[in-house]
Amino acid sequence: MKTILNPNQKDWKKILERPTKTVDDIEKTVLQIFDDVQKNGDFAVDKYTQLFDGVSIGNKFVSSDEIATAISLIDSDLKEAIRVAHQNITIFHKAQKTEKVSVETYRGVRCWQEKRPIQKVGFYIPGGTAPLFSTVLMLAIPAQIAGCKEIVLCSPPNKEGKIHPAILYAAHLCGVSKIIKVGGIQAIAAFTFGTESIPQVYKIFGPGNQFVTVAKQLATKYGVAIDMPAGPSELLVVADDSAYASYVAADLLSQAEHGTDSQVVLVSTSKVLIEEVSTEISKQLAVLPRVAIATKAIENSKSIYLENDQLCLDLINEYGPEHFIVATKNNDFYVDNIENAGSVFIGNYTPESAGDYASGTNHTLPTNGFSKAYSGVNLDSFLKSITFQEISKEGIKKLGKSIEIMAEAEGLHAHKNAVTLRLKELDTN
Repeated sequence: MKTILNPNQKDWKKILERPTKTVDDIEKTVLQIFDDVQKNGDFAVDKYTQLFDGVSIGNKFVSSDEIATAISLIDSDLKEAIRVAHQNITIFHKAQKTEKVSVETYRGVRCWQEKRPIQKVGFYIPGGTAPLFSTVLMLAIPAQIAGCKEIVLCSPPNKEGKIHPAILYAAHLCGVSKIIKVGGIQAIAAFTFGTESIPQVYKIFGPGNQFVTVAKQLATKYGVAIDMPAGPSELLVVADDSAYASYVAADLLSQAEHGTDSQVVLVSTSKVLIEEVSTEISKQLAVLPRVAIATKAIENSKSIYLENDQLCLDLINEYGPEHFIVATKNNDFYVDNIENAGSVFIGNYTPESAGDYASGTNHTLPTNGFSKAYSGVNLDSFLKSITFQEISKEGIKKLGKSIEIMAEAEGLHAHKNAVTLRLKELDTN
C-alpha cells in the first residue's frame, strides 16, 4: 500500500480515485451485447455464454435434480453456518417492516401511504473465482419478506455447465426456484428485454464486475430499475493507536481478495500504526490462497496519515466508502458524524466479514462513492410506496378554492375546471 502523509485537501479527490475503468472503456462492448440479445434472444445469450464462460448450455434452467445433488454436496457445517446467517438476515430485515401511514391533512382530506412489493425481480449472483452464495441470502430473504411474486436468479456456469452447489443450496433455502445458468452482460441484457426462456424483470439486483455494473446502468435506459451502481468491492478503515494492527490488516485483505480491481484504504492519525499494518499485511498476504488477486488490489490501495479526527472524517465523507470500519479511541465521533458510507462496522471486534455473511445486515452496498446518494439493499428496496387520498364533500369544498387559485396561476385551466365543476355541483345541491 502506498503511504501518503498529510495530503493537501485540494488533492484528496485525485488521491481517492478508484482503480476502475471509465464507462466509455466498457460501454461499447455492453451496447453491442445488449443490441444482440434484444434482437436475437436466447441465441445471443447462448453465444456469449459460449464465448465468455467457455461452455455450451442446453437447458439453462437448473433442475430439481441438480438442486438435490447440490444439497447433498454441502457439508453439514456449511449448511449450519448458512442457516445461522439466514436466521439473522431474516430477523434484521423483518424488523424493517413499517405500518401504513395515514393522516388527515385537512378537514375532510385523508392521505395515506402503503407499500406494495415489486412483482418481478432479477438477481445477479457472481460465480467465477468467488461464488457469492451469501449474496443469494442478502437478496432473496428481503424479497420473500416483501412478497415479490416472481424471483429469477442468474449466475454464470462453470466449465462443466454447473452452478456452484452452495449457490443452489442458498437459493433452495430461500425458496428461489427459477435459477438460470447465465452470467455477465448477457444475463443483465436478458433481464432487461426478456428472451424465449428468461423473463423480463422490473428491477435488477446484485453485484458484479465493471462490465456487469455498466450493463445494469444501461438497463435503466430501457425502463428497468436497478438496486444501485454496485461495482468492485472497497473498504476504508479509520484506526489509531488503540486498534490492533493485525486486525486492521486482516480486514483490509478481506476486501482486497475480492478482485484485482478492489480497493482498500487505511486512514489514521498514527504513523506507527500505519507502519505496523504494512508489516502485518506483508505477513498475512504471503499465506493467502488468493495472494495474486489480493496483491494486485493492495497495489491500488493507500494508507493515509492525517493529523486529527476531524480531517480524517472529512476525507472519509469525501470518499464515501462502501464498507467503513471504525477502530479508534473516539468511535462515537465517527459514528455520529459519518454522512457517506454503505455500512459501518464499529470497534476492534466487528470485522467487515460479519456484515458480508451472518450478522444480519445486507452486504449489497453502493460503491464508487455512490454511498453519497444511495442506500444499501434493504427491505424497502423490494417495495414501492404508493400514496392514496380520499376527499369528502366537505373536504373538496374547503380545499377547492386553494386548488383553483394555484391551477389558474400556473395557467392550467383544465386542472382548475376539474375542481370548479365539483364545487358548482355541490353548491346547487
